[in-house]
Amino acid sequence: MQYGICNLSIVPLRLEPSDPSEMVNQVLYGEHFKVLEQRKKWSRIRLAHDKYEGWIDNKQYVEIEESTYLAFNAQPPILAGDLIEYVDCEKHHLIPITLGASLNALSFFNHTYEGRKITETQPKEKLIGTSLLFLNAPYLWGGRTIFGIDCSGFTQMVYRLNGHSILRDASQQATQGEPLSFIEESEPGDLAFFDNEEGIITHVGIMMQDNHIIHASGKVRIDRIDHTGIYNAEMRTHTHKLRVIKRII
Repeated sequence: MQYGICNLSIVPLRLEPSDPSEMVNQVLYGEHFKVLEQRKKWSRIRLAHDKYEGWIDNKQYVEIEESTYLAFNAQPPILAGDLIEYVDCEKHHLIPITLGASLNALSFFNHTYEGRKITETQPKEKLIGTSLLFLNAPYLWGGRTIFGIDCSGFTQMVYRLNGHSILRDASQQATQGEPLSFIEESEPGDLAFFDNEEGIITHVGIMMQDNHIIHASGKVRIDRIDHTGIYNAEMRTHTHKLRVIKRII
């Protein structure tokens, strides 16, 4: 088994080993992983923090020893807490990193970072404040940053920045937590899931107070939610059909 770590700011994780292939996720600076299969130009990897798999360009990561991988696994996460900051590399070259990048490997890279660090698990009440940091971030399939994020990437990052681990895709997240019987039982920070006509979970958002929800749809936005689903006042229609609300923490 081989192992690797991302030494760049934001790297696409693709469905197939090809540049034109769909981006299904992103690997952020400092995130480490197992290399499940390695080809001449591409590697299929499994991220350590959520076990998500995909293909990464071999030029966009560096290999590490198993002992280093295990050492990173044993450490509590240290995440970048600023919307955007820089790490200082050799010869004072700079790498921009985004909110939620992993800082556990700073000493391994011999990089320095002077921004805010997130090291502690936060109470559920902090989730909404964190979610507002992403407000108006454009929707991007597979995205995980303020420069582009999808619905489940948004919920995962908000939870991760508060010290709580959830899975990557909306359908995966829907398997976690306890279901609530009524929307009135929901608390700010609970996750609401929405399905399509085939009954497949395709969307997720974070419940707020007073029957509002923050979610990534076109951009990270705040809309009303009722028993039917999400109501977009600008479009004057329901845009997502409610399936279930889950309490994760």
